[in-house]
Amino acid sequence: MEPPWPILEFDSTTDAMIQPDRVIRRRDVADRCVMCFFQEVIDTLCQSGKARQVARLRSEIGVNPVYEIVLNDERLTVLHPGVGAPLAAAFLEEAIALGCTKFIACGGAGVLASEIAMGHVVVPSVAVRDEGTSYHYLPPSREVEADPRGIAAIETVLRRHGVDYLVGKTWTTDAVYRETRERVQRRRSEGCLTVEMEAATFFAVAKFRGVPVGQILYGGDDLGGTEWDHRDWLTSSNREKVFWLAAEACLEL
Repeated sequence: MEPPWPILEFDSTTDAMIQPDRVIRRRDVADRCVMCFFQEVIDTLCQSGKARQVARLRSEIGVNPVYEIVLNDERLTVLHPGVGAPLAAAFLEEAIALGCTKFIACGGAGVLASEIAMGHVVVPSVAVRDEGTSYHYLPPSREVEADPRGIAAIETVLRRHGVDYLVGKTWTTDAVYRETRERVQRRRSEGCLTVEMEAATFFAVAKFRGVPVGQILYGGDDLGGTEWDHRDWLTSSNREKVFWLAAEACLEL
């Protein structure tokens, strides 16, 4: 009997019509990769001469450069993973095809509890799969767990630097303009600390491809009150700090 909805029709076949390694040529790139959502941080790396372009990916929004930096005498690949689960999954797949095998992502997230301060670090351990892309990589389930290797690497670095942080559940959704009060309360009641658009897909692609992926988030806008509070989260001074923590954690993998 067929599932009632197409999104539940999971196909475990590994050989798809279009395979990343058939359209992306393998390059001499660092196997450890930081997927950074902070474009201004990437721009600063380039302007300061700390990053050099080593490859490029493409989508209909244009060219997405892939960079290399050096940290503690170790090479690291750096790229922007796009925004939203489908594009992030595609760029993660293509980064694997390029030759990257270990990943740490860094980004921001809405907080579902107002007591989580703007800029506070959150490490997702589980993601609620309220998006569509992950269902093409794993059988249907309510949640997907993060790779424990990624969590361990991140925690090692955060403790090393004395950074306060939370580890917990995140809510991944495709629809930024459909985060209703009722759904926010429902996610809070099941233990979600944050809401974002990519974590569940990162974790699902990672399991499917057999690569470790961890993620560092910082507390951004606040959805925990009666009204949304933007909190000017896109200008947080923590963004560059979070990037370098992610880069160091990537070296721990």
